[in-house]
Amino acid sequence: MAAVGSGGSVGAAPGMAVVAPLPALTSRLPVRRAAAKRAASGPQPAAPEQKRARSGTASSQPPGRAPLRALSVPAAPGPGPPRKALTVTAAPRTGKGNCGAAPVPAEAPVGGAHRRRAAWDLKGQLSDLRAALGNQKEKAQRLDGENRQLREQLRELQEALQERERRVEELDGCVSTLSTELEKHRQESELRGQQLEELREADRELSARLEAAEAQLHQTKAALAQSDSEVAELRLRAESQARRLREQEELHEAEVAELRAQNQTQSQRLQEKEEQQHALEMERRRLHNLVQELKGNIRVFCRVRPLLAAEKEKQKGMEHLHFPPQDNKTLVLLREEESHIGRERKEDLKYDFSFDRVFRPSASQEEVFEEISLLVQSALDGYHVCIFAYGQTGSGKTYTMEGPDALDPERRGMIPRAVRQVFQGAQELAEKGWQYRFSASFLEIYNESLRDLLGARPECGELEIRRVSSASEELHVPNLRRIPVASEDEVLQLLQTATANRSVARTALNDHSSRSHSIFQLRIDGTNAARELRCSSVLSLVDLAGSERLDKSQSQGKRLRETQSINTSLSSLGLVIMALAKKEPHIPYRNSKLTYLLQNSLGGNAKMLMFVNISPLEENFSESLNSLRFASKVNECVVGTAHANRK
Repeated sequence: MAAVGSGGSVGAAPGMAVVAPLPALTSRLPVRRAAAKRAASGPQPAAPEQKRARSGTASSQPPGRAPLRALSVPAAPGPGPPRKALTVTAAPRTGKGNCGAAPVPAEAPVGGAHRRRAAWDLKGQLSDLRAALGNQKEKAQRLDGENRQLREQLRELQEALQERERRVEELDGCVSTLSTELEKHRQESELRGQQLEELREADRELSARLEAAEAQLHQTKAALAQSDSEVAELRLRAESQARRLREQEELHEAEVAELRAQNQTQSQRLQEKEEQQHALEMERRRLHNLVQELKGNIRVFCRVRPLLAAEKEKQKGMEHLHFPPQDNKTLVLLREEESHIGRERKEDLKYDFSFDRVFRPSASQEEVFEEISLLVQSALDGYHVCIFAYGQTGSGKTYTMEGPDALDPERRGMIPRAVRQVFQGAQELAEKGWQYRFSASFLEIYNESLRDLLGARPECGELEIRRVSSASEELHVPNLRRIPVASEDEVLQLLQTATANRSVARTALNDHSSRSHSIFQLRIDGTNAARELRCSSVLSLVDLAGSERLDKSQSQGKRLRETQSINTSLSSLGLVIMALAKKEPHIPYRNSKLTYLLQNSLGGNAKMLMFVNISPLEENFSESLNSLRFASKVNECVVGTAHANRK
């Protein structure tokens, strides 16, 4: 086996491998550029120790053996002082199954002469063979040791090689990272160069602008110097004007003090005027109510409709109706009375009727409403007001109350006109501190059943008349729809809905006959916060169905039942009026839904007005006479005084 000396030299024993001393390693990491430089510079001279090792090996080589090859192994990196590279001398292979050594001849005799034994000297030959076998065994043991040493060195060399490759990979990664950073710094340098060039350009522009600004500043200083003199002059003028203003201010303060005193006096006078105005308003309401009471809580107006175009062809004039000139409260019905023999002609029968007002056929809707406008005003003052139209079918009741078109300003009826006056009056009273809220309802009485006309589909049997409370005689319909309204247009829309839902049909007497009694109610709630006053009232406008004679209307089936129901309710109304006129203790309000619902108005707690509508046709003379007689009984009724609902 090869022995490595402590001084780095190798023993030259024959047949042993020689290990060269390890070269010193530097602390600098190898890089590709350095390796490339070393490769370019050419082979390096061998170390002296290696030369000596090779020479010693050659000299100690026994004869007949192949020369040994020197292997240079780099030292593995690691902690501690740098290690030297190892040089291992190995014998070349000469064939299979041997270690590369030449066959060992038989040991020479002691004297140095090489002598062959005789063929018969078997013992000597055996001794020689045993000696040669021992030498071979020693050589095999020596070669096994060298082999193990070489394998250990090979393993160390492989580990060192792997470590070097790992370091090389790490250094390659560092080189790649440094290259990337270098490229990045190069780009940043170029960018900084561009920015520097831009800053230089901006600096040149700023220098030019600074020069221009300095020139402008020089001019401004010159202008400022010129304006200083002007400012001094203006200051003098301002001081002069300030003195004048102070003098005027003192005068104005005196005037303001005087005006404040006058304003205070005017405020006191205004407050007194408001008090007087409120007192006058209350007095106006009192006198207005007194005038209405003097006229009667139940007032009756008679209206005769004009002849239609088709009726003028059948009847020439209206000689059976006489309107005395200069008298708008009297109507006379004339009728020729023939003798039973047929030859003698008796004098005409005259029926005189007097009412609060009689409207001729030429009277317009506006003229009629002027007479009831004061009554509508009472509703804003807190009084219940009821206006209804009575008469035979086709006498113009619906025309009077609703009109042919609620949107037509000339022909609109009493209901839309009353609504307009109520909202206009509310706006005027708002200046005096009154605020009003309104809600509207519209129902009809069809075959003794109440129907809500403001619903999508009016149904019978759902509404009933009830008392407000057990301690009150006032009646209402609990489930009736009451819609809040804030303007005239909203009410007109409701009127159109109700008109579309009302029950009408064609009869022999009227092509568009109302088959029910319709009742429109506008509830009014007013408050005056400054005076702590409240008032509430209900304005009821009723369009009664017309009375019919079965022999003329020729009603059958459903129309017959409608006619009977209408005539029955109107007869009940007549009985109630008769009982009121005679001041009977029991008034039959409950005989029909119509009289029961109008009990609040007929009982004396409301201001009431009735239109009796008369047909101009002479063929309807009997029906007109009956209607006028009924209206006369109503006009003769005396009910209790209505009271305002104010708190």
